[in-house]
Amino acid sequence: MELKEFKISVLPLRPKLLHYARKLTENMEDAEDAVQEVMLRLWNNRTELSQCHSIEAFAMTLTHNVCMDLWRRRKDTQPVDSIQAETTERTPERLLEVKDEVRLIREIIDTLPPLQRLVMRMKDVEEYESEEIAQITGCSAEAIRSNLSRARKKVRDIYLQTIQERKRRKQS
Repeated sequence: MELKEFKISVLPLRPKLLHYARKLTENMEDAEDAVQEVMLRLWNNRTELSQCHSIEAFAMTLTHNVCMDLWRRRKDTQPVDSIQAETTERTPERLLEVKDEVRLIREIIDTLPPLQRLVMRMKDVEEYESEEIAQITGCSAEAIRSNLSRARKKVRDIYLQTIQERKRRKQS
């Protein structure tokens, strides 16, 4: 599907998708974000749209799924910054250590190659299923698992190395 066809068959669906997303999210900004995500996904998968019996039905389903994902993320996940130490001892020092560890892990994740960083965030932070990540990224499920495994190993290795280095500095 070319740009002209996309403009004719997909863009006119935007108001209907926005209305539906607004009903689901009960928030205009979230609805706008969801529809923008849907339009982006439709554009990225425009070559496969010709196989759909009803582009409108597909777009509505996609809107529903994006809104549900948004709702789940808001409901189930908490920001990494708000993670508390799972100990009975909640001293200011320990809370500072936890905050420092979270910052370190974020920095390590930011150094990953783009695909590994994306896959790790989608799987471990946003809690997408591997099949969903594969569909969104256009990679095979096997490639997703492989990239996720490499990313986790690299984060773990760099984290442990950094912690050991800090301990050595404290001892000397």
